[in-house]
Amino acid sequence: MAELRRIVRRPLITEKSVGSTANAQYAFEVDRRANKHNIKDAVQRLFKVTVLRVNTVNLPSKTGRNMRRPTRKPVELRGPWKKAIVTLKQGDKIELGGVNYFES
Repeated sequence: MAELRRIVRRPLITEKSVGSTANAQYAFEVDRRANKHNIKDAVQRLFKVTVLRVNTVNLPSKTGRNMRRPTRKPVELRGPWKKAIVTLKQGDKIELGGVNYFES
């Protein structure tokens, strides 16, 4: 179970991801080294659903401004990460902790 949580780190709860749940698509932050087969297997075993398709996006690192830092240059670097968009079989849902965060 712990190794599956290393692959699928957290769900992405955004306006766009919540809107795409009507098409049974869910977005997750995943390990940068994980491939589509690993992601599919991890989601199926963690949430007990049937995955039809996995799309992945490698997102580059970004610089951000943190105005709370008491330094001369309040710039911080956010590292690169990988996003996976998982399409489930019709009728399957993902609920986290008994609450379906993906539905409004």
